[in-house]
Amino acid sequence: MAQYDKSDLERRMAGAVESLKSDLSGLRTGRANVMLLDPVVVTVYGAAMPLNQVATVSAPEPRMLSVQVWDKVNVGAVDKAIRSAGLGLNPITDGQTLRLPIPDLTEDRRKELAKLASKYAEAARIAVRNVRRDGMDSLKADEKKGEISEDERKRKETEVQKLTDGVIAELDAAATAKEKEILGQ
Repeated sequence: MAQYDKSDLERRMAGAVESLKSDLSGLRTGRANVMLLDPVVVTVYGAAMPLNQVATVSAPEPRMLSVQVWDKVNVGAVDKAIRSAGLGLNPITDGQTLRLPIPDLTEDRRKELAKLASKYAEAARIAVRNVRRDGMDSLKADEKKGEISEDERKRKETEVQKLTDGVIAELDAAATAKEKEILGQ
């Protein structure tokens, strides 16, 4: 039975696009938004978990986020995870609540956020290229088994490459738009 499945490749590449859009939506230009903390992963109970599985995040003020940690033991781990996430936020601990003042967007902060947006985009491009590699490998395996001819493999490899190029162009467009928004252009 053939391993190559174009619809699976399309689904996985679309997942990379959605992941990037989700990550980029968390980058805000100066206003508090609970999605800002979506990329934060906390190591608690011996496992890495998204922040929203160990705490409640809210935006009580336009320039302040509040993180209510459910278990007192995890406050330090949540604080550490937020500081090390590269978001430029410094939590102020108040019991089981962490307050995160959103800093004014200075030119340096804008450049920092633009770099973070490019980092997210590059991770998404890598994911798409990995999906392309998997597709190419399965085509070669199908040819080796004699399930498809060399010409058919080459034709399908061209299809996979066109799909990859289109998805990467979509990723680049989303990242460029976000960088322009962050830099205020």
